[in-house]
Amino acid sequence: MTPVSPQTEKEIKKAEKRAAKEKKKTEKARKKDKRRVKTIPPMLTITPFIMPSRVGAMNLMTDRFNVTSLDKFIKKKRAQGLTNFTAMHVIIAAYIRLISQRPALNRFIRGQRVWTRRSIEIALTIKKEMTLESPDTVVKVVFSPDATVDEVYEKLNTIITEYREAPGGDFDNTAGFLSHVPALFLKFIIWLLKLLDYLGLLPRFLDNVSPFHCSMFITSMGSLGIPPIYHHLYDFGTCPVFIAFGAKKREYKLNPDGSMFKEQYMEMSFACDERICDGFYYASGLKMMKQLMRNPDCLETPPETVVEDIR
Repeated sequence: MTPVSPQTEKEIKKAEKRAAKEKKKTEKARKKDKRRVKTIPPMLTITPFIMPSRVGAMNLMTDRFNVTSLDKFIKKKRAQGLTNFTAMHVIIAAYIRLISQRPALNRFIRGQRVWTRRSIEIALTIKKEMTLESPDTVVKVVFSPDATVDEVYEKLNTIITEYREAPGGDFDNTAGFLSHVPALFLKFIIWLLKLLDYLGLLPRFLDNVSPFHCSMFITSMGSLGIPPIYHHLYDFGTCPVFIAFGAKKREYKLNPDGSMFKEQYMEMSFACDERICDGFYYASGLKMMKQLMRNPDCLETPPETVVEDIR
């Protein structure tokens, strides 16, 4: 074995100290990432007490999105070398941009109080292969509100590639450990975790790996060739919105002059926690989401400003 020089040892120790300092800085930033919203209207303050369950406060809806511009945009990005670029990347990037302008959509309920987060945490399920026997897992990716569609692609592509090359990860390891706990003790552990989550005392490492603690959960039914499902929310965790989208469809329509034209569209379903903001705010967000999907080129550059949620 080649001996390490004192100079090299010093450099290694300095690098380790820098890494530890950076890790501590990141943890500190994550602690400050979430805060209570204290100036919301009285109605929003009492609603979580009237409807303590996230599933009980869940609203469901579906809408169709014109994807003619989206298809052209996907072809353009693939021609630029982003070979695995799909509609999933655009939808996630559009939702991030939406939150940067409508921050109340990034709120969540904890301890029957309304909280907000600055970072945007997206959870999704991925499979190693599209077969019945292939295992799947859930990953969570953290973005800043000014993230572009290229950043979304790079982060997602890295995580998915790593999983498919070596399945497993923090979530799988945690779930695997819990699956070996006897049923009676497991029931107690889950009850305890829910209590800690309610009090805001859930261990940070569990919060970091849990896909149920996120800004939005998304799933693609298009890859399966079926319409989007109405997916439920989870009472455990903080996820306020679940989006599912289906396969692209084509429909022929009539112009006012009687001529025909072909419209390409995609159906998307939404499950939303009505306790984080009012219906008008949700409607405004949906309209903006449709505009972003019709003009995906704007997602290639960061937003001019990022709107902060109220105090």
